[in-house]
Amino acid sequence: MEIKVLNAELKEQVCDVLVVGMYEKTDILKGVAASVDEALGEIITKFVIENDKFDAKFGSTYILQTYNKIPANKVLVVGLGEKEKFTPNKLRELSAKIVKKALGIKAKKICIDLGKLEFEPSLSGQVVAEGALIGEYSFDKYKSKKETSKIEEFILVEKEVEKSVKLKLGAEKGVKIAMAMAFARNLANEPAQYATPTKLAEVAKKIEGVKTKIYEKDDIEKMEMGAFLAVSKGSSEFPKFIHIKYIPQNPKKKIAIIGKGVTFDSGGLDIKPASSMLTMKDDMSGAACVLSVMNTLKSFNPNVEVHGIIAACENMPGGSAYKPGDVLTAKNKKTIEVDNTDAEGRLTLADALCYACELGVDEIIDIATLTGACMVALGTQAAGIMGNNQELIDKLIKIGEANGERFWQLPMYEEYKDGLKSDVADMKNTGSRYGGASAAGIFLQEFVKDAAWVHLDIAGVAFLDKPQKELTKGATGVGVRTLINYILSI
Repeated sequence: MEIKVLNAELKEQVCDVLVVGMYEKTDILKGVAASVDEALGEIITKFVIENDKFDAKFGSTYILQTYNKIPANKVLVVGLGEKEKFTPNKLRELSAKIVKKALGIKAKKICIDLGKLEFEPSLSGQVVAEGALIGEYSFDKYKSKKETSKIEEFILVEKEVEKSVKLKLGAEKGVKIAMAMAFARNLANEPAQYATPTKLAEVAKKIEGVKTKIYEKDDIEKMEMGAFLAVSKGSSEFPKFIHIKYIPQNPKKKIAIIGKGVTFDSGGLDIKPASSMLTMKDDMSGAACVLSVMNTLKSFNPNVEVHGIIAACENMPGGSAYKPGDVLTAKNKKTIEVDNTDAEGRLTLADALCYACELGVDEIIDIATLTGACMVALGTQAAGIMGNNQELIDKLIKIGEANGERFWQLPMYEEYKDGLKSDVADMKNTGSRYGGASAAGIFLQEFVKDAAWVHLDIAGVAFLDKPQKELTKGATGVGVRTLINYILSI
């Protein structure tokens, strides 16, 4: 689908579906909607509002035939809900709903003008473009019958020249971000037989505008990443440690983003129940996010040095698998007693965090489908966030909220360390069954030195079992919007 911006009047456009918006409790149409209504002989007022009592609740729709009174074939009236509650995030979600409705009636060309909104045209353009492309997304690579109904053009129409220019700039940014999300979603939706550690390394090497180094098993052994290597031991797939560098001239800041890259998590010898393994192909959603962000940086050209880091492996119960009770030595020489082989993500991240700290970065952000405890605490509506720098945490929460991704701060009390105490090593890799997400954060903090650090636990939001807001069932690409916009804000 091509996103366009047109400086023109909506009612004059030739298209399959022309879209106008109405706020809830609207008796008299104004602006663009009134102009279209007048051209139609006031059928929106007479039939939609007065006769059928259309309530215009958020996301509600009403389709009208135009009977050749205007060039468009149909008019789609969409409910914007209560005016004071209509936000950019709502607009993004609405745009996705419009696309889904248009796909349902097999429209090829959509023209939309929702009239005067309470936020900047550039922001409107961005979120509408994001929503349209997010709403169109589907993963049908392995289906023999592909979806044939496709939208060819989604056109944002604006009568005022200055506003149309700003809309276009915003839409261009929105397209880039939505495409980055699709990149991450495609990777996380792939079966584990395809998205192996080797495949992630191949994807990393194809990214343009960056320098990429892939460390093989021998290299990882030389770097003494004992925690990461242990997780990979039970699999026939060799581990890959991926380091992608985006280095502009005279960068304002130097940051590292680390994505958990367990391409399939069986739980190891502490094997998961069969039902819990069904979506474990998504345990590399953090890595997919990092690859996507690094793939997108060149198009934005930010003046920030960014290091994308992924410790990619499988966690399998093979004959050489690491075992409960094993003692591992991480890159920073800390020893870890394996209490549970299914708490593997923090082991791979431990060595990745040590590596990132050795780069001398100012900030480190890791993103991982880390704990079931976070899913229990926050469900599918928010990811967990914690770290050692409140300013960075607050920035990411604010930017995430503005871009449709929620992060809820979880505590990192010293008392959580008690559950990680080991009789034979510096620490165990799990604590008690209570406060598991926070205990995992406390564990990770032991491998951070001399850098501001934030941990994002996306276990509950990375993969959906049913549609939610603008997102479809499956991989969500969570973190892409927040990390790209954070980097652009520096």
